[in-house]
Amino acid sequence: MTTPPAPALAGPDCTTMIEVRAGVDALDRELVALLARRFAYMDAAARIKPERGHVRDEARKAQVIANARAEAESLGLPGAVIADLWEQLVEASIAYELASFDRR
Repeated sequence: MTTPPAPALAGPDCTTMIEVRAGVDALDRELVALLARRFAYMDAAARIKPERGHVRDEARKAQVIANARAEAESLGLPGAVIADLWEQLVEASIAYELASFDRR
């Protein structure tokens, strides 16, 4: 039986690079789990939308990116960087949803 890893320290509490890397690795696992949840919504959207042509919605895409930028900026993060990440995330989500739609 393996022992679960100790909880990662919060960033400000880290005093070594080992602690920083452990925290980043733990957070990356959480982010991937959250992305899996997000992509499950893409599966649902592909199931719900009546036509493949309804997958891409540029107005919704712009809204999602603007929301992420605003949230980032409210947390003191660089909005443009987060907007760029969300652009890639939304495009990947659209591609995933299209593939999911085609599998139906």
